[in-house]
Amino acid sequence: MRPWPRHPVVYEINTWVWLHELSEASGRPVTLGTVAAGEWDALAALGVDAVWLMGVWERSPAGLRIALDDAGLVADFRRALPDFTEADAVGSPYCVRRYVVDERLGGPNGLAEARRALAERGLRLVLDFVPNHVAPDHPAAREHPEHFVLGNEEDLRRDPASFLEVGGRVIARGRDPFFPAWPDVLQLNAFATGLRKQAASILIDMAAACDAVRCDMAMLVMNDVFARTWGERVGPSPATDYWPSVIDGVKRRHPDFRFIAEAYWDLEWALQQQGFDHCYDKRLYDRLAKEGPDSVRLHLTADLAYQARLVRFVENHDEPRAAATFAPEKARAVAVTFATLPGARLFHDGQLAGRRVRVPVFLARRPAEPTDRDLEAFYRKLLGAIGAPALREGTWRLLEPTGWSDNPTSRNLVAWAWERGTERHVVVVNLSEERAQARIPLPWSHLAGQQLRLVDAFTGESYDRDGAETTFPGLFVDLPAWGFHLLAAAESAAVRPWPA
Repeated sequence: MRPWPRHPVVYEINTWVWLHELSEASGRPVTLGTVAAGEWDALAALGVDAVWLMGVWERSPAGLRIALDDAGLVADFRRALPDFTEADAVGSPYCVRRYVVDERLGGPNGLAEARRALAERGLRLVLDFVPNHVAPDHPAAREHPEHFVLGNEEDLRRDPASFLEVGGRVIARGRDPFFPAWPDVLQLNAFATGLRKQAASILIDMAAACDAVRCDMAMLVMNDVFARTWGERVGPSPATDYWPSVIDGVKRRHPDFRFIAEAYWDLEWALQQQGFDHCYDKRLYDRLAKEGPDSVRLHLTADLAYQARLVRFVENHDEPRAAATFAPEKARAVAVTFATLPGARLFHDGQLAGRRVRVPVFLARRPAEPTDRDLEAFYRKLLGAIGAPALREGTWRLLEPTGWSDNPTSRNLVAWAWERGTERHVVVVNLSEERAQARIPLPWSHLAGQQLRLVDAFTGESYDRDGAETTFPGLFVDLPAWGFHLLAAAESAAVRPWPA
């Protein structure tokens, strides 16, 4: 298989829901080992580089029972699925009982067949790893209590929401430092040497079965975060941080294996230094959802080596659906934005169709929703456009729109260019509710004296401009609210003038 591209595209699938829908459509049970070739072909046709099969590991009956007794969780299930019954709940994929593929999904052999089918189509496989916690019926809770954060009878009496008795021992429930404990999981002790060795062993086995792991809440087991969360219960921090002690051994055996961190609290750079190939860019998501173009532009001034190791997205299984978060015009503008930036780009199953209901990961099915055909056509064009070699392997640079003293709307625009050899692309997005105009100096001064043809990936329109003018005073753009250009640029004879 060819090497990972510098800026890969990953497609996340809720495995249980996907297989349920394939089973319903075919009238027979479908597992990872019996997915029809046409379904794998359809994924390959999207033009992505990797498929994240979210939630393949064995889920916990004990965790499921706790979830079904939680009125808040059940209310969330009913929000997403008004006709919910207990049969629809299969447990959380982040309440792992064992790192063995659930037999109901096809077991280890089914996963091996799925990986083979993906590899035949040039696609890599991404799976989950949960470093912070495990299910209450995980075998280690009885076999290796030293791998957990322990409490005592007084802790259990005083705070039963944060502690659980398992096998005659009191073990802390999993948590992060800012929220109450999660009721269905046990807290692992990230400082325990034996646990780190076990985690490395699990990941080495995973690296033989897939091509990358997405590490859930990766920052929670960093030494400083873990120490602040658990304090005296876990004692002093080890000399080595958790992730280097785990990742280094895996990378020695599988150098092409990728580690992807779910990361928050501005710890992305620190996690990159500890060995992660890519880290979630939640900050960009928040800026696109809640802030303006100046905030987005500032975000994109960060060091390029750092940006190239981020994961850009506008939805995933933890976030609200993009179609429900953004108005239709804005949804397209932010999609063009995140998908054409350096780094990995993450798309979520249902995003292309315009699904609006965020489905809790505990559920085996989702409600029927109509497909937004216009949005789907938009996304397919976008995925086709970012398949260009320059946007997967090229050099990116931020551009600076300039305006006029009586027209400050240029500040509403963000723009950048991609280049690889003679292949060039220009992206301009209006991240505002008003029309905007600007001149955008392009970085290709060697085009002076030549014509530059610009072809829009969405409309197919082509325009010619004088090469010298595109560098100074710059390419003139005039975009409506939430408008955008995704342009392929090449030297050419004149066709017709760009509208001024």
